[in-house]
Amino acid sequence: MTRRLTVAERHAAADKDLLLSEIAAQSQWSQFLVEQAVLVFGWEHDTFSANEMRDVLPDLGHGFLGAAINSLRQGGIIARVPGEGVPSTSPATHGHRLTVWKLSAKGVEIAAKRRAARRSAA
Repeated sequence: MTRRLTVAERHAAADKDLLLSEIAAQSQWSQFLVEQAVLVFGWEHDTFSANEMRDVLPDLGHGFLGAAINSLRQGGIIARVPGEGVPSTSPATHGHRLTVWKLSAKGVEIAAKRRAARRSAA
C-alpha cells in the first residue's frame, strides 16, 4: 500500500507546471488548488485571514477555504498569529472572529523552494 503524502510533502513536491490532468487526477484537487493559493498569499503577505483569501479566490474556492486552511495548519505550514483576530466580512458568519494566520518556518521554506525552482526554470 502506498503511503499518502502529507500536505507539506504535497506542496513541497509540486512542480511549477502541474498539468491540469495531474491536478484533476488527485483526490480533492479543488482543495489542493486553494491550499496553493493560501501558500502563495502567505508568501506575499505577513499575515492574512479568510477575509482576504475570499477576496482573491473564485467562488468555487470559497467552499474549500476552511478545509484548506485547516489542512495547512495541521501540516505545520501556517500558524496562528497569537492574540490576533478580525471580524468576518462574510454575511453568512454574522461577523464572528476569524483567526489571523502567517506562514510557519516550514511554510516559508516550501514557498521559497518553489519560487527558486520557478526562477531557475525561467
